[in-house]
Amino acid sequence: MRLDVRTSAMWRQLGLRLGVLVLVVAVLGLPIHDLFRYGVLVAAAVVAFTGAVTLDGKRWLAAVAVALAAWVALAVWPAPRVDEGYNFFFPGPESVKALALPDDVAQVLGRQFNEQYPPATRCDNTTNGCCADGSFPKAEGHAFSSDAMYQRPAYSRQVLGIDFHDPVSLRLGEINGAAYQWEHGWCNIERFVRDRHSLNIFDRFRLTFPLFMVYRFPADFVGSTLCWRGTVMWEGAAGRFEQIDHRDQACRELRADDAGRRIYALSVKPELRLGMNLRASTDVQSRRALEFTVMLGAAIGILLLLVAVDWRRLRLPALVIALTVLAAMVIDIQFLGGFRPLDDGDDGFTYEVYARKIVQAVLAGDPITALIGAEPVYYFTPGFRYFRAIERFLFGDTYLGYLSVIFALPFLVLALFRRFLPNGWAIVMVLLFVATPLGALFGSSLFYYLTWAARGFADPFAFALLFSGFLLIIPNRDETDRPRMTPAFFGALALAAATFVRPNLLLASVTMIGVAGLMALSRRDLGRAFALGAGYAFLVVSPLHNYVFGRSTVLFSDNVNQPQTLLMTPLRYLQALWAMVRLDVADPQVGNAFRQLGRWLSGPTELLAMVPVHAAAVAALVRVGVFGARFDPWLRALALATLVQHGIGLCYVNYVRYNLGTWLLTALVAAVWLHQEGLPLFDRAYPGARDRLMERTGMRFLSERLRRLTQALSA
Repeated sequence: MRLDVRTSAMWRQLGLRLGVLVLVVAVLGLPIHDLFRYGVLVAAAVVAFTGAVTLDGKRWLAAVAVALAAWVALAVWPAPRVDEGYNFFFPGPESVKALALPDDVAQVLGRQFNEQYPPATRCDNTTNGCCADGSFPKAEGHAFSSDAMYQRPAYSRQVLGIDFHDPVSLRLGEINGAAYQWEHGWCNIERFVRDRHSLNIFDRFRLTFPLFMVYRFPADFVGSTLCWRGTVMWEGAAGRFEQIDHRDQACRELRADDAGRRIYALSVKPELRLGMNLRASTDVQSRRALEFTVMLGAAIGILLLLVAVDWRRLRLPALVIALTVLAAMVIDIQFLGGFRPLDDGDDGFTYEVYARKIVQAVLAGDPITALIGAEPVYYFTPGFRYFRAIERFLFGDTYLGYLSVIFALPFLVLALFRRFLPNGWAIVMVLLFVATPLGALFGSSLFYYLTWAARGFADPFAFALLFSGFLLIIPNRDETDRPRMTPAFFGALALAAATFVRPNLLLASVTMIGVAGLMALSRRDLGRAFALGAGYAFLVVSPLHNYVFGRSTVLFSDNVNQPQTLLMTPLRYLQALWAMVRLDVADPQVGNAFRQLGRWLSGPTELLAMVPVHAAAVAALVRVGVFGARFDPWLRALALATLVQHGIGLCYVNYVRYNLGTWLLTALVAAVWLHQEGLPLFDRAYPGARDRLMERTGMRFLSERLRRLTQALSA
């Protein structure tokens, strides 16, 4: 009974914590696409999930009243917004007409475009590809922005202010739109260029697509100053536009007769790099400050009313999040609240294209098209496009939803390690995972997850779901005799979602479900077995989608057997084995098998020196999963699931992203084996050797410092 009460309290606290976040989000408003509001949300989440949330009804009523009062205040007297519109410009009468550009602006855009991309060089298939006028994509009006899905904007969206040094800082969602998903090299007009110097953190990307921006200021902004670098078309009397070029930044004050008029900013010629900054008047700044103060004050008030803050438990999350932010800055600073152009040919670009189609279908009231998800039969891995669409609704044209998943990842890893290792070991392992690139040698570094997430790939998200599923299915150490049904259901649901996002995780997920189900049946716990099956049954949505919308019996995606990724099948391994039995080492399959084994065991770094290390770690998986009767049964289940998942590395191309979580789970099992069996065996074989080694190498000093650090971070 005590176990039931404690488990019920745990789920109740989870519900209460989510309730706190709902109130905070209600104050902040959706979508959350700026770093101020996102920072408040992250801080609120950390406080809520490290503290204890009250059940006191009076406090909850007071918190709801605070949220409602803040919402009313922000709705009645919001800070003034600027109408902002944008689109990409390509020449041709139909394009200009579709964009509804003023004649003066269209003429300047057309002239600059022809100067930058002379008509004689636009269609040269041997060098630049074909960019003839008739082949350009047709853009209409102002581009759609996910930031505005809860607004009624005159153009693309409404913004609080203007401050960008390059159009890439503007978070232009349409830069990853379907119309511009052309093959790299097809055209000499590139969407963006990248500075590949490793130390260029803050200005790595530069937008090079021909672009126009349009702004319209309400009367509230009279007296503000607009500064820019590049070409601006300023509307004057009778609807005529004055062209003003600034190679260096210069400013102009907004007068009363500028209110309601349009100001176009053009970005076509690289030597006129567009940048703009609005220095708002004192009145506008005061109203902005008041809006931010109301949001922050209401969020703090809600937290103070509902959460008993545990300051000691804040240390580790604060450190981990800070280290993750630093790593993200080095890898791709646009991941921190920006929206950079995704690379041509990457799956990330395709997922974003599909997500934007889903969002626009939902907003158009077409749920069937949204459910189809741009493919009647999934070719790309199915589930991630829907996450990206949800991200647009919650976070607008940013990658902050995926960033939130990356923030959560170290804590999922920590919880998994804590389940099977002492707390000190677990904290050291997660700090190594987050703060150092050492794990790159073993595929166990957050740097990898950040790199692939920033490029828009699904794999880090899928592995986060997989870890979540394992955590929910594997009971706590004091619950192993009677694991609960509810966590089992949601854990199986998470494993199904992970497989829906990345079908190659089917091997690990179905193995864990099978082993957990057998363990439940062996205890005659039919309820838990049913919960596991019911949760995992969510996976039927993939084949159901393919059959309903495409009349296809493909289960997940129809690219699973592509020869460029499936390099060695189990049948080919058997052929290679038979050839070796016959001493026919010249058989091509023998060479193919050894090359594939080398690629697999060399790991993410593809260093042959790591083959023995990885082979030893896989041996630990076999020892624990197959022959480890003395180990925790749930560790054995995890080892078996990981061992089966290594089948992807054995058979498929050795992409780092395919095997990120596999090697991390391998590291976990190997660390547990080392702690429980490896080190005791060493001590029995060589008594006192470890102590002498630590004294000679100075490792004892480091060990003591790590002990103090983990003690300070433990709660």
